Amino acid sequence: MVEHNNIPSELEDLTLALLHCRGEVERLREREWLFSTLLGSVNAVLWAFDWQAQRVIYVSPAYERIFGRSAALLLADYAEWRNSIYPDDLDFAVESLAKVLETGAVESREYRIIRGDGQLRWLNDKCFVSRHCEAGRPLVVVGIAEDITEKKQLEGELQRLATTDVLTQSSNRRHFFECAQREFLLARQFGNPLAFLLLDLDNFKQINDSYGHQMGDQVLQQLAKCGASVLRRGDLFGRIGGEEFAALLPGCEPVLAEQIAERLQREVQRLSFSHEGKQFGVTASQGLTSLRGDDASLDALFARADAAMYQAKRQGKNQIVYA
Repeated sequence: MVEHNNIPSELEDLTLALLHCRGEVERLREREWLFSTLLGSVNAVLWAFDWQAQRVIYVSPAYERIFGRSAALLLADYAEWRNSIYPDDLDFAVESLAKVLETGAVESREYRIIRGDGQLRWLNDKCFVSRHCEAGRPLVVVGIAEDITEKKQLEGELQRLATTDVLTQSSNRRHFFECAQREFLLARQFGNPLAFLLLDLDNFKQINDSYGHQMGDQVLQQLAKCGASVLRRGDLFGRIGGEEFAALLPGCEPVLAEQIAERLQREVQRLSFSHEGKQFGVTASQGLTSLRGDDASLDALFARADAAMYQAKRQGKNQIVYA
């Protein structure tokens, strides 16, 4: 005869075990839901890459928001990531990713992507070799990519404000001379020609007194536009004083520099302004010089151009003096 005295106890144990398993399942579901919720709310792309297989094995939900592309396509084909990178940045992005194999981590690499809708965005992408990679297991690189487009735009605007004359949008004095110094050193090192030009608007105080400072500002803005239209790509142009502008012409032989100065002079003379029914024009005095073998510093060119410009003023204004 079989004893059944232990059956209730065994059923109770089984019931408790089932309840425990159900509780574990619920906790796992809760943790999975919490993990998915956290990943969905992170405004950065978390990713994992199987290096041997050259395959993306995981990408977080933010990928589709930031890249504007299908995560399924990326997981199916690694070329989708390469195709999303701005062509000029592709080599850097690929090489910096490979560098993680040597260093174990690449803390910061910035490159541009082209979203699925054609927008150009900047990313900061950190990557690391997974610490769970053991012998015999695939080498996995993990990373996090953030959209830093707004930060880049702000940096660009701050840089522009730091280097640009607010009124005329040409280089400010500090930026002009920093760039001019670099060009001077290059010209000295390689024996290249270099020209330096100073331009001062004639009778600017009379313009302000007669027509007001607002009109004076317009005159300066138009003069700066003349400089931008006449100078060549790679030439430097900046406002270095109230009504004084400077130009540096790298690789410019003296004859060509004279032609550029004369063209600028004509463009300034063509300017026409109107104030309360009165028309008026403006003129400028220029001093132009070129790099000499004994010029030890940029100051030497600046001093010669400055002296030539003031000589133009003394000789009647509205002319160019070559030194």
